[in-house]
Amino acid sequence: MAKIDDVFSISSFDPAKFADSFRDFAEKGAQQSREAYAKMKVAGEEAGKTLETTVQTAQAGVAEIGHKAIDALRVNAEHSLTHMDALLSVKSVAELIELQTSFLRKQTELTIEQAKSMQETSKQVAEKLAKPSKEAAEKVMASFKAA
Repeated sequence: MAKIDDVFSISSFDPAKFADSFRDFAEKGAQQSREAYAKMKVAGEEAGKTLETTVQTAQAGVAEIGHKAIDALRVNAEHSLTHMDALLSVKSVAELIELQTSFLRKQTELTIEQAKSMQETSKQVAEKLAKPSKEAAEKVMASFKAA
């Protein structure tokens, strides 16, 4: 019966060992928390840089598209004013029809050309905008694969 008493006795519990185990557990937890915080801090800083780059790219893209639109408006206005000036010197209905037909054909060609130019510029801006986010996502995925 002495053996049963030894197993259940309080004297087999060593508080020093328990304290050491708890201290080790706490230190490991604290170290892991510091490492996780450092990783999150770096990730947050990188996300901030990515966002800043994206905003700057967006501003530049909007300005570029805006300049294209202003140029298109300027060209269209000059073309229309030139046409109106030519209409003032028309001497016959046949000449009026010829001028109007020529104007409409040129205006259609010009509009198509301007639309293609705007489409290409918009595509380039969208690609520039997506690039930093894509690179950041690829970096994050690579870090997950490495871990």
